[in-house]
Amino acid sequence: MYRILVIDDDLDILSVIELLLSMKGYNVEVSAKAEEALSRIDSFKPHLVLLDVLISGHDGRVICNQIKSSETTSHIPVIMFSGHPGAMATISQYGPDDFLSKPFDVTKLVEKIEKQLEKVEL
Repeated sequence: MYRILVIDDDLDILSVIELLLSMKGYNVEVSAKAEEALSRIDSFKPHLVLLDVLISGHDGRVICNQIKSSETTSHIPVIMFSGHPGAMATISQYGPDDFLSKPFDVTKLVEKIEKQLEKVEL
């Protein structure tokens, strides 16, 4: 079973994504705190991370860069998402594997997740 970590400060989005992905058969953990991101990755060992660009005053791009810069976590696909119109143009240098604009279509979210998980070994 694939493990997915979702990091966003919007509790409604966390609830919806957790429910949706759990119903799809994924093992899902959520966090509303950016400062917990790296420790949750170390403990949960996700196969994929869904990460908001802005999380309560923290920059998700920096977290993505930390994930992608570490030898132990660089293999983990990161899909970033944001409701800010210009966010997609500012994230490529931080190394995410994909991007999704909020509000997002659930079908498109699942498609992007499945595409990234095709590259991951269980």
